Amino acid sequence: IEISAVFQASESKREQFRRYLEKSGVLDTLTSILVALYEEPDKPNNALDFIKLHLGAAGPDPADVEALRTEISELQQKCEALTEENNELKNKLMQCEPAPEEKPAE
Repeated sequence: IEISAVFQASESKREQFRRYLEKSGVLDTLTSILVALYEEPDKPNNALDFIKLHLGAAGPDPADVEALRTEISELQQKCEALTEENNELKNKLMQCEPAPEEKPAE
């Protein structure tokens, strides 16, 4: 009798956990990813990487990260150059404009 009570408690916990996974959408998500893997004509070498990628847990592609770092660096340099040019043009403009106290009287 004691063994069946433990078995029923264990089954009850499993069922609660299954309902929890179902309610939170985990089962649907995993099922759809596994179906996508099943239907994939060219099976990936690493099924776990496929699953991680479809879950969004794989992280970005290192080549994409490097390309973005390069772009950021280039844009920072361009921003610095444009800021410097802007300051130079402001200084030239200030030299061309008469000072407020030098305005002719009307």
